[in-house]
Amino acid sequence: MTGTPDPAPAIDRAISTWLFVCAVMVAAMVVLGGATRLTESGLSIVHWKPFTGILPPLGEADWQRLFDAYRDSPEFQRINFWMSLTDFKTIFWLEYLHRLWGRLIGVAFLLPFLWFWVRGRLTDPMVWRLGGVFLLGGLQGLLGWYMVKSGLVDRPEVSQYRLAAHLCLALLIYALLLWYALQYHLPRPATSGPYVGFGVFLLCWTGITVFWGALVAGLDAGLAYNSFPLMDGALVPEGAFSLSPWWINLFENTAAVQLIHRMLGIGLVILSLCLAWRVRQAPAPIRRAGRAVAALVLLQMGLGIATLLSAVALPLGIAHQAGALAVLSLVVWFLYALGLDDAGLVRRPNSTAPSR
Repeated sequence: MTGTPDPAPAIDRAISTWLFVCAVMVAAMVVLGGATRLTESGLSIVHWKPFTGILPPLGEADWQRLFDAYRDSPEFQRINFWMSLTDFKTIFWLEYLHRLWGRLIGVAFLLPFLWFWVRGRLTDPMVWRLGGVFLLGGLQGLLGWYMVKSGLVDRPEVSQYRLAAHLCLALLIYALLLWYALQYHLPRPATSGPYVGFGVFLLCWTGITVFWGALVAGLDAGLAYNSFPLMDGALVPEGAFSLSPWWINLFENTAAVQLIHRMLGIGLVILSLCLAWRVRQAPAPIRRAGRAVAALVLLQMGLGIATLLSAVALPLGIAHQAGALAVLSLVVWFLYALGLDDAGLVRRPNSTAPSR
């Protein structure tokens, strides 16, 4: 059922198109999740039914049953107690679409995967890697419900830790899909060893910046200190490290979490500009990728500042989350242009795969 083992899959545009489509669907899922969070719609569905929950409410009795369940939740009892059934419908649909889209991603991935596998168009290593991506997708569904559950117990807000884990796993799945799509779409590039360490470091810094951005979202920290570059008139606001033990401030203190995300964002700008300068004499694909990363990171920084100054206006908040996806995409593209294998090792110059 599988082809011969080959760590460098041959060019196959059908497979690359499938993986690119799945990556775009995951990207849309991330943006949709951000909109769900920003509109405070994420706790509107208080039960998780992976299979039977695919159908929307089909009549007034279904709507009433869902609304009655929501009225037992902390969010309704403490915040949205004023809501009528009509008001509830306005927050229900976005969360329902978010969950439905996740199921559609699973189908869009699994069926072509099985087809390509049975037809022998996937190498043995790629069967395992793509199978692992599918398992990560299932884990993402479980993690999403684990996140929602944290807001259904005592407090009407999800854990910022679970929110960050949920977002980061989504971005990992997206990056893997994009990477494998590139492998099937473009010949393997030649080695560009001098830039590898910097590229991997940039990827790690990007991931850490996104993680603290998720903590900012989980704590609603973007609604505080809506000025730049100072926070309440100071570089380090008063009370930024008031919690004990001190390290808990890094994850649970609104002021400290926003401060760290700011510093990481500024650091990412500096790193990306250094990257563009460092690759100025590199081969054209690497040079273009480096410049694109720097330009997009600058744009993302501007979006972040605008989002902060607007106290997280919905369009800007969504654009900022989409910008994080775009930055990650270009960093992955840059790493692929460097000639890395799946383990982060430099490929040999003669490792270009023949066309199918």
